[in-house]
Amino acid sequence: MKSKINTSPISGAQELLPTRQAIFNNLKTNISNIYHQHGYCEIETPSIERTEVLLAKAGGDTEKQIYKLVKTTESDDAANQALRFDHTVPLARYIIEHENDLVFPFKVSQIGLNFRGERAQKGRFREFYQCDIDVIGRDSLPIAYDADVISTLLSTFKTFDLNTPVLARINNRKILSGLLEALEIQDKSNDIFSIIDHSEKVTPEKTKMDFEELGLSKDTVKTLLEFIELNGERSSVIKELNNLEINNPTFIEGVNELDQVLYLLESTEEKSEISADMKIVRGLDYYTGTVFEFILPEYKNIGSVCGGGRYENLTKFFSDKSFPGVGGSIGLTRLFYVLNEKALLQDAGTSLIDYAIVPVSEHEFDESMDVAKKLRDKGHSTTVVFTDKKLGDKLTYAAKIAKNGIVIGEEEINSETLQAKNFETGKVEAINVDVISNPEDFWAD
Repeated sequence: MKSKINTSPISGAQELLPTRQAIFNNLKTNISNIYHQHGYCEIETPSIERTEVLLAKAGGDTEKQIYKLVKTTESDDAANQALRFDHTVPLARYIIEHENDLVFPFKVSQIGLNFRGERAQKGRFREFYQCDIDVIGRDSLPIAYDADVISTLLSTFKTFDLNTPVLARINNRKILSGLLEALEIQDKSNDIFSIIDHSEKVTPEKTKMDFEELGLSKDTVKTLLEFIELNGERSSVIKELNNLEINNPTFIEGVNELDQVLYLLESTEEKSEISADMKIVRGLDYYTGTVFEFILPEYKNIGSVCGGGRYENLTKFFSDKSFPGVGGSIGLTRLFYVLNEKALLQDAGTSLIDYAIVPVSEHEFDESMDVAKKLRDKGHSTTVVFTDKKLGDKLTYAAKIAKNGIVIGEEEINSETLQAKNFETGKVEAINVDVISNPEDFWAD
């Protein structure tokens, strides 16, 4: 007896039925369209990169998580290659490789699969789509591009027709860095950034205790706890930050940059969609200025649904040249999972095709294929049902895969007339294939 092979997808990989796949694809298409509308040109980098390229940014846990290829022959170089784990490192390599052919500032989008060999969990995947946008400058990059990235991502979320609002929480890492310098505790900055980054996942008491364990004075702990509670509209938060009277150039620069980004966003976005928030620091030291995260306020337990920020030099691991940038990423696979779990997605997509043509017998195959071609030439998705079954069974099948059905038999061919049935409404009317131009205009007069 043949042993049964496990046919379920591997842990951490998404696999959808056609209806859900259609909704997923609709989200991906919306993202791509909005990115393009905002002036971001799309590129694709290889899924496979040299291992030394991928590990240039970081080792340690990253090296443990990447999927390395297996060497198959003596001459094969696969042992030195691996699957990409994000779009950022490949983009850095891409910039260096094509620098002389690019126009800066370079506004770019990347939508594709990434791979991480980490423990799969609910809503956490090993194979996943990320939808990135970045603006890369050469030597310098105006702060206004930070607002451009955030505005583009907000516009993207508006196309999802979510049943809940989205909030962009925005900060600038220079503000906290300057504060720590003023308090003369910058030597503990990594620990403090980490504590703040995790502060919403633990109780306030735990955050206070974590600060105290760093050996900070009571006054310093009090200052930090009050600082991270600052959030709200631009006018109030900027005023409160200025009232702290922190005479530190890094702090002042950060406040001014945050003020400018928020000001530009308020000129195009609703104030209810934007909030300055000192708890947003993005734990990675990769970011150097503006940082942001998007949340669904009514579903805070979901966590961030989008994030990003400014980095001083994208290509520092590959070149001495300076390429500052700002970017953001939507983890589409995880986002789709959590929105689907919470029933927050509209059924914007459909897996049904426009027409299923049903020939009564094989004698009508050629005519059916001709009609299908004419429909496709008019932009309609069309299939021909070639199965050798009874007409009733063919129509049952057609109703499961298409919006409309067209039966072609000897009578239809002799009379040169066709009828289309709308499977949802049951409406049957004469159809003139030669004049079809759109789905709303397929009925003959």
